Amino acid sequence: MNAGGPGEASALPLSVAIVTLNEEENLPRLLASVRGLAGEIVIIDSGSTDRTEAIAKEAGAVFESAPWEGFVMQKNRALERCTRPWALFLDADEALSPELAASMRALFSDGRAPEGDGFWLNRRTWYLGEWIWHAWYPEWRLRLIRRGAGRWGGMDPHAKLEVAGATKRLEGDLLHYSFRDLQDHLERTIRYSRTMANSYIKAGKGFRWSQLLLSPWVAFFKHLVLKGGWRDGWRGWLISVIRGIDVFAKYAFLLEKERVGSGGAK
Repeated sequence: MNAGGPGEASALPLSVAIVTLNEEENLPRLLASVRGLAGEIVIIDSGSTDRTEAIAKEAGAVFESAPWEGFVMQKNRALERCTRPWALFLDADEALSPELAASMRALFSDGRAPEGDGFWLNRRTWYLGEWIWHAWYPEWRLRLIRRGAGRWGGMDPHAKLEVAGATKRLEGDLLHYSFRDLQDHLERTIRYSRTMANSYIKAGKGFRWSQLLLSPWVAFFKHLVLKGGWRDGWRGWLISVIRGIDVFAKYAFLLEKERVGSGGAK
């Protein structure tokens, strides 16, 4: 192993699991943030054509290529490849803050297994040149679990880690560098909305006009007012409006699937 990579003497009984596709820009930042913590790094890649594989192997990661089967399936594949007692799931565009890394090390500092089966991390997002402190914050995500105590569920693209046992929160933020720019935000929003509509169809969830007409306004109000997105300035307004677009598009795609995609216009 490389110096500072997984397997070093001070590493925790922890596998870090990552799903990737062309992440040569983000992956080095993530790997640097878990250096010295991860006893193992597991990366499931769905066909990268950039330097993702080379960067992963330079860090001593277990790297596996697998066809894309959706967010839930891919993350569960990563979980199945983990061999350490605990598994930490990170997206390639995330990184541990120094405070969160310290909290994680303190969790294992006495040499005993932590109490509980899962831990929530508070994610803070960098958006268009500033940290977002209201519209998307706090945003608690269950990401650290005792291996064998849970699996990924939910519906694509919003996979959700599910644990039956007791869970707690860790101090420190999980840093999220999600969108390159506004275009990336809008394009990904539409893509994910379409994926969610497809998941609804597979789950047998039908379209209702009330969802299309009312839910986007509820989502907008929640982020702008209830979460205080207005305090993030113009960025908060953009986030809130695009969240409304996200919800509108999801149900509009569902309507299209039902009325057109299921066998002709109605």
